[in-house]
Parts: sequence; C-alpha cells; structure tokens
Amino acid sequence: MGPVAASASQPPVARTDRFIDLPSGERLFVREVRSPGGPADINSAVLLVHGARVPGVASFDLPVPGGSLAADLAAAGHAVYILDLRGYGGSSRPAAMERPRAEAEPLMRTEDAVTDIAAAIDAISGWSGDPQVGIIGWATGGHWAGAYAARYPHKVERLVLYNTLYGAASEHKSLGHGSPLEDPARLGHFNAAAFGAYRLNTGGSLLPAWDNSIPVPDKASWRDERVKQAYVEAALASDPTSQSREPPSFRSPSGAMADSFELATGNRQWSASALKMPVLVLRSEADFWSRPEDALAIAGEAPQAELVTIPNATHFVHLDRSESGRAAFLSAVTRFLAPSAASQQD
Repeated sequence: MGPVAASASQPPVARTDRFIDLPSGERLFVREVRSPGGPADINSAVLLVHGARVPGVASFDLPVPGGSLAADLAAAGHAVYILDLRGYGGSSRPAAMERPRAEAEPLMRTEDAVTDIAAAIDAISGWSGDPQVGIIGWATGGHWAGAYAARYPHKVERLVLYNTLYGAASEHKSLGHGSPLEDPARLGHFNAAAFGAYRLNTGGSLLPAWDNSIPVPDKASWRDERVKQAYVEAALASDPTSQSREPPSFRSPSGAMADSFELATGNRQWSASALKMPVLVLRSEADFWSRPEDALAIAGEAPQAELVTIPNATHFVHLDRSESGRAAFLSAVTRFLAPSAASQQD
C-alpha cells in the first residue's frame, strides 16, 4: 500500500492505495480516500462499487474539479473506499483475460462480485474499526451491492442503490429482448458467444450513451469537458494492455452484461425484502440503464427504503455539472449517510 498524491483542485483529502490478498492467490485493489485528520473526524466507512465497464478510480476519483465523488464524501467526514472487482483496474485479472475472448464464458458474474465485496467489507471493517460499512453501488455495481447486502445485511450500515437494474420488468430498450445481448439462435438467453469472457472498450465507446442522454445540444454546458476527458483517460489507463491495441482499448469482464440481460428480461437475482438496513434508491430521470419499475420495486420491497428521483439527470449524474443534477445527487447521498439520518430511520 502507499499514499497517492492529491490534485490541488480537489477537496483536501489523503489517498492510500491498498490490496487485499484472497485465498485463491488473487488480490483486490482498494483506494482509501479520507480527509486529513484522525479517526475522530470520521462519520462512517463507505464502500463505492463501480459498474459494468469502468473500474473504481475512473468512476469515482477523477483528478479534476467535480470528478471525485470519493473526495466529496471524504470532505463530508467519511472514510471512503473504492473497490475494483477482479478483472477490473488494479485488481487481479482472471487468467482467461490474457487469452482470446472466445476461449471462456463471461467472467465475473454476481456470485463472483459478492465474494469480492465480502472480502472488501471485511478488510474495511478492520482498517476503519467500523463493524458495519455503508455501500454505494452505481448501475451494475448497485445490483452487485444489493446482492451482497441481501445476503449479509448485518454487515451493511446503509445502502445506496443508484441507477440500478432489479428485474422488475421483462422489457428493456437496449439490454433486453431483441438487443445485441440476446442470442438470436436461443431467444431469451444471453449472447455469450458474441461477448466472450471480456469486452474491449475504446475511449470513444464510453461517450455516445452519455451524450445521447444529455437533454441539451451543447453537451459542454451540461458536463465539464475536463471531467469527460479525465473519465476517458482514466478508463484507458486502468488496463496496462490498453495501448497495445489500435485504437487503444481497455478490457472489462463480460459477466456484468450477462447479469444485466437477465435483469432486463425480468429475472431477479436477489430480493430487496432482505435488505434490513436503511436503503436509499436513487434514480436519474433520464437514465438509460435502470427503469422506473426497478426503483419503485426496490423501494417498495425493502423495509426501510427511500426513493429519490433526480429530474432530467443522466446515468452519469455524479460526473455532470452541479447544476445538471450533481448537487442534488450529492445532497441526497450525504444527507442519507449522515449519522443523524441513520438514527432517524433506525
């Protein structure tokens, strides 16, 4: 482990990169982000779980103003931990990711993600001294976080599920039946042959869905160009092999897409009724990933749930400008994570 330099443009925080050794011989990368000072300054430990393609640091800790959810939460008094699941970023990559994609089934399914989150939560409890840890999961990261929390509710203090699929409906415009995720020869099944063990993602492939969901012609007025560029650069830098291909591309396991196809076609993998902790369900109104039915179902089934919809916001609201929904997102999350909010819901 070691300290990581902080950008002068970000809130004053200390960053430390850590690794968790797994019994398999693999290891997980976790970045700790907290305000300078002692444990007395810490409200609670919070784990951030990334989504299907882009790993943790590129999702949550960009070195530009408005690009680090982790730094904002640390400034609010939390010890923040950013996890890379196996196959992503600084964590170990399965051996199959060093071979052609077609030689293995989609890697890192829900069970694998739950295993990694469990190892991270146990380590974070030791590092922070918190017997319970808060979790924020974005998109597929919310699905994985929900699956973990449903199985181990006693280890989760508070849970934020953000633009998360849940399997509450059987139709989805871009991830369900008739989409590239469905096997045309076996309708109702994921197209594993087309995706293989992992995907290759160029920097340019990260932007069209974001651009298309921004409801104004001038995308720069909605999203800071520095954040956009930092997001692309950090995603490419997360894979040491990215520059070996033309155009440069980073690898991401395909298991997240197999999970997402199941959820998009109405096949749930966990039950929100098992979430015994306070739960905040956040949904961006213009999200292309989750559906209103997913947010409503989770909020309706979890015993202590609150639903917040951010008007006009995109899937990437925590990386958009403050006036484009980011301020509303941060306000909802920091309020929910505050100790006073937890005591009111207990």
